[in-house]
Amino acid sequence: MKKILLTLLSLSLIGCSNNREPEKTVDVLLIGAGVMSATLGTYLHELEPTWSIDIYERLDRVAGESSNAWNNAGTGHSAFCELNYTPETADGGIDISKAVAINESFEISKQFWATQVDREVLSKPGSFINTTPHMSFVWGEDNIEFLRKRHAALQHSNLFRGMEFSEDHAQIAQWAPLIMQGRDENQHVAATRMAIGTDVNFGEITRQLIDSLIGRDQARLHLEHEVRNLVRNDDGTWRVTVYDLARDEEKVVDARFVFIGAGGGALKLLQKSGIEEARGYAGFPVGGQFLMTRNKDIVARHLAKVYGKASVGSPPMSVPHLDTRVIDGETVLLFGPFATFSTKFLKQGSLLDTFSAMTTDNFLPMVNAGIDNWSLSTYLMGQLMLSQEDRMNSLREYFPDARDEDWQLLQAGQRVQIIKKDAEKGGVLQFGTEVVTSADGSISALLGASPGASTAAPIMLHLIEKTFADKVATPEWQARLKEIIPSYGQKLNDDLELTNRIRQWSSERLQLQYIEVAPDVEMAIEPQPTAVTL
Repeated sequence: MKKILLTLLSLSLIGCSNNREPEKTVDVLLIGAGVMSATLGTYLHELEPTWSIDIYERLDRVAGESSNAWNNAGTGHSAFCELNYTPETADGGIDISKAVAINESFEISKQFWATQVDREVLSKPGSFINTTPHMSFVWGEDNIEFLRKRHAALQHSNLFRGMEFSEDHAQIAQWAPLIMQGRDENQHVAATRMAIGTDVNFGEITRQLIDSLIGRDQARLHLEHEVRNLVRNDDGTWRVTVYDLARDEEKVVDARFVFIGAGGGALKLLQKSGIEEARGYAGFPVGGQFLMTRNKDIVARHLAKVYGKASVGSPPMSVPHLDTRVIDGETVLLFGPFATFSTKFLKQGSLLDTFSAMTTDNFLPMVNAGIDNWSLSTYLMGQLMLSQEDRMNSLREYFPDARDEDWQLLQAGQRVQIIKKDAEKGGVLQFGTEVVTSADGSISALLGASPGASTAAPIMLHLIEKTFADKVATPEWQARLKEIIPSYGQKLNDDLELTNRIRQWSSERLQLQYIEVAPDVEMAIEPQPTAVTL
């Protein structure tokens, strides 16, 4: 009984702790030291250098969860190879609108990173981004016909011109030797290839951005600090309760603006804020595993990210791919993903995460989404029953000569897919990312998963446009935004000359492969892009 009373007393004290006077007031408080917070903090420091910024991270290091290079596939998601971004329409056509939007977004990310290289915020581009051709690879007549139509449809977009298509074994073997090595020469296959694809180490980007940010007088990083509560003050600011895990003590900080970029932990913190916009949101956690090889002979024969087509009835997250990865100077190959399930929202979270995030507002949306996505439950059950032999057999569909002894199983990160209220279905499971912002713009949270990190720069740019609309409208912010993102306010897909110019500019700074596409001409590859003045 004594222990129970002490526990209740401590909980009551935590609940009342927001009545304490704050230790300090900051302009911007960022929760989570991942790529989203790092990107937003960098934007805001460049737009308002005098603003104070505090970053609070639960772990003892930066980029320890989803942004960590070993916890994601590192694909610079540009829709070059991801077939689920170009669905087939009811009349048999191909809808490329999502692919175009995602590619536009990734071009903004590249511009943001290129600007940071120019400003020496980011250094040694090869440490965080490398040219890695993006390929789609399929077999079976229906899939080949789909890929052929997809390729033709994408040629109407300036962003995808120059994509190559082939059904020739020898040509595909030249692009990616491993996927053809040992393959039945009578098997009908097809592939597309975009030479300007990339592999990205989002953990390294995060570390470099935050290192530069906290090197300035106005920013502070607090590791091993867990945000436990948020309460809106009468003046519209936020009183944030933070627990110092290393010192076993509680702190209270007031903030004029709060961003919740805590990955899988964002949902529960958003719920604690109590804002109306958070009502009805829930999360569905899904983990992943990859097969990995460090065998140098194998790695040397594959320079590509090769994406296939998900099995009928499988969710988008199940798309298999054989990837070149460059992580902290080491080149490896990954194949997967293989889904896992845990009730944790974070890789280093609690098994109670899913249950503690249930509320009276989101319970029914969760039930309705579960009923509507029974195929996902079936898929996960099947994935959990896979043996190592099953995984290797899946790999051999993409690398027929793969040997068991060369590959090991790697546990990747934990993702939380969005479940939200829906007027028609009651609740829907949504793949992708979503920013939830209060009506007054004083607090925002990022929910969801892929393409996430690849589009951190445009996502945070849109967040700034919404939460700081008055500032964005000023000539000063407009000018600074155009310095950070040279194409700001323009669509590359609408202008081939602008597409070429922007891609050449960012590729030169990021030391990437550059393709200049002329109207109605195949393409010309420039191995060493030259500088361009914008």
